[in-house]
Amino acid sequence: MPAPQKDLMSKMAKVFFAMNFIQLPMDWKDMGDLYLDAFEIDEKMVPPNPPPPINLFKEVSLNKYHVDTAKIISDGFSDYIDGICGAICDGIDKWLKTTTIVGVIINGPVGVLTPGNVIGATPLNMLIFATAPKKTPQEMKYSNAIASAFGTLWQAWSAGIAGILSYPPLAAFPGPVAPPTPNVPIPLIALPSPGEPGLSPGSLKGMMIVNLAEPTAYHASELFDAITKAFNAVFQIFKASTLVKNVLGTGPIPTFAPPFMPAGPVMGGIGIGAPGCIS
Repeated sequence: MPAPQKDLMSKMAKVFFAMNFIQLPMDWKDMGDLYLDAFEIDEKMVPPNPPPPINLFKEVSLNKYHVDTAKIISDGFSDYIDGICGAICDGIDKWLKTTTIVGVIINGPVGVLTPGNVIGATPLNMLIFATAPKKTPQEMKYSNAIASAFGTLWQAWSAGIAGILSYPPLAAFPGPVAPPTPNVPIPLIALPSPGEPGLSPGSLKGMMIVNLAEPTAYHASELFDAITKAFNAVFQIFKASTLVKNVLGTGPIPTFAPPFMPAGPVMGGIGIGAPGCIS
């Protein structure tokens, strides 16, 4: 299973964003007859935009310019959500393909993966920002805030991954040294990390807001909220469907002494996973 699925994440983010039911223009007030007299008949009332989540914003009235404005801004935010969700998922995919596992301690059939031994070759924030939307200065600010938050908190999560890997053949191997033996594939979700709470919607969103450092940025809070909630959903699916496999374990069998002891357990062995061992 590859990284979290960008199409699913994008669709969910748009639904979460649309659930805010933001009307445009904001803080608009009806100015009475003078306002109505300023428009032609065919401008005063036009068909509404499609309902959420097709349109992310709702026009405040059926005035043509309100309807058009809501559609234009909705399309812009929709494109941005597609782009940033794609960048996040593609970045994770690239990170997985270059990530290794080192230092697994093997005794008998048990391999112990300790924190700090899942090693990503490139920081996730760099991978996300490389393909994130940057068409405008504001998009660049949003993308930098989002990528930086993911990079920091993903690193804390991945560095904390720990747990037990299984190597049944190494419980009793007939030889002085066991050859490289792959672990029994295990779902990533079975290897916990104390850094995982950092990837919760609240933590991610909070860091994005701090990174942006622009309290008056229009709809930033709603945008970050939608992206982090959508990510949380696809992240749970990703962990359950992603396997840790081909972490090769080897080591000596000190008790091997044929014919009296024709087989024995590995003691003080090591396990190493090449890039792609989490996939």
